[in-house]
Amino acid sequence: MLIKINRFEFTECWDGVLYKNLSDYPRITDWEIQSLLDFMVYEEMNGRSCRIEAESSVLEAIERFKQTNKGNKRIAVPPIITECTACPTYKGCMTEYVCHTASAENAVKILDCGSLLSAVKARNMPSSLLKAEARNAANDPEDYFDYVMFAWGNCQAGDRLVMERKLGRSPTEEELSTGFTPGIIFFFRYDVLTKHPDAIFDGVLPVKVKNGVKLNEYVHSIIIPTMHKEIIIDHIPDELRDRVHFLENDCRDIWEWSEKVYEYIKSSGN
Repeated sequence: MLIKINRFEFTECWDGVLYKNLSDYPRITDWEIQSLLDFMVYEEMNGRSCRIEAESSVLEAIERFKQTNKGNKRIAVPPIITECTACPTYKGCMTEYVCHTASAENAVKILDCGSLLSAVKARNMPSSLLKAEARNAANDPEDYFDYVMFAWGNCQAGDRLVMERKLGRSPTEEELSTGFTPGIIFFFRYDVLTKHPDAIFDGVLPVKVKNGVKLNEYVHSIIIPTMHKEIIIDHIPDELRDRVHFLENDCRDIWEWSEKVYEYIKSSGN
């Protein structure tokens, strides 16, 4: 794996390259260094070596961190991470919650089985076949499909992916506004989910969990757009009913919807 540290629009892993954007390039924070080390540990655990391309000052900062933080506890996640500043309101990733977004049809399956499942488990397919699918545009390696993946709580990437799966291609700006169909969003408190025995930090996602996550044990809230209510309501288990919330999508676009949902989750408290 190649790690490129520079100025990018956001951090992403694509076709064997981690494009690591720094919030204040070329300065690198302890959290950013830790996420890089998480990435390297995860990749090496799965048999892939890593090579870093970066300015000398960045490489020196990473080495200083490694020498002075041996055996220390993990760096606490900051309240906001500004490696991506695309969202109009927050200008960064809010870190109190993480989320997983599903289409209405997949949400029914999730609620019926009571767990979020990895792609391997949910689709009952070997990871080698999942990797070979055309929809694996990023050329993710096989082990990625063994995990349930999560985004930060205010991120719209999950809804964007649901639209992409629905259309079979990248959605247009119009399809993310007037033609936008929101998915069902499962919210988890970051500090709770990271204590899951199968949780792992891969340095790209906030957290991911191997095989599956039992909703009754971990989910904080489930946001269901009212347009999906009839499809979903009969599949909600009794033990989750007090954590299910129906919201009307009266928003102009995907960004406004993400903001509305996140603000609702914040106001709902613990």
